[in-house]
Amino acid sequence: MDNRSEVRAFLGSRRAKISPEQAGIPAHGSRRVAGLRRGEVAALAGVSVEYYTRLERGNLAGASDSVLDALARALQLDDTETAHLHHLARAAGSTPARARTRTSAPEIRPAIRQVLDSMVGVPAFLRTHRFDILAANPMGQALYAPLFHSAARPVNSMRFAFLDPHAQAFYPDWQKIARESVGALRLAAAANPYDQQLMSLIGELSMHSEPFRGWWAAQDVYVHRHGVKRFRHPAIGLLELAHEALELPGDDTPLTIVTYTAIPGTPSGDGLELLASWAATDESHLRATQQA
Repeated sequence: MDNRSEVRAFLGSRRAKISPEQAGIPAHGSRRVAGLRRGEVAALAGVSVEYYTRLERGNLAGASDSVLDALARALQLDDTETAHLHHLARAAGSTPARARTRTSAPEIRPAIRQVLDSMVGVPAFLRTHRFDILAANPMGQALYAPLFHSAARPVNSMRFAFLDPHAQAFYPDWQKIARESVGALRLAAAANPYDQQLMSLIGELSMHSEPFRGWWAAQDVYVHRHGVKRFRHPAIGLLELAHEALELPGDDTPLTIVTYTAIPGTPSGDGLELLASWAATDESHLRATQQA
């Protein structure tokens, strides 16, 4: 992606979302622009109109953290949007020559595999910032059976969500999940601007998915931390599960463990117990097939 274009689109879209009333600015007469004028943003941020104009035209190189934070306050950005702005600024101040490229899958430390396997009764998997699923415990593979049964490798939840015809049945709230996924991918792209595999994934999704193209153009960002997600599992039925995203510091490639839980005794808790039995049966069948 072109950093200057990304900056222009992001700042312009955020400025268009803030009305004068929301910013505490008296509105007089007709306005030719949606949201705030550049001069109004500049005044709220405490910078000159010329400087803000240069920033919004895509030149964030050299902008200090204090200036970026002032812009975030003026545009009423949330924490995720503010982090995205800082990522864009860091990318503007770097060059491709300084970026590290990695084409092979990152190595998974044995301790991480042990952590996944120790989560008995809890679906869990390990993913990259590109949403490639590198490893999963038996429950994780059982929960995401439609992904793992696909021939495409590596297993990628973004490709599944937008390119697999079974995704909308698997996710009852597909539109919400898909839109949030686009925002998470945009955040990852700004934090890893020279990751060619990530850029190829974005290009592939943009080419083949009209919903992805529309949401990508909206410039929204999102971070997967925790929440509740609903699944319509082909063997178990409807599951409503709490998920947690646990980031692993210290790796060259950002890695995240994602877990799913349900309160025991609830329909989804009973469903997880049934999923565990189904996973054990499926695993036994796979071993028997391999030994035959």
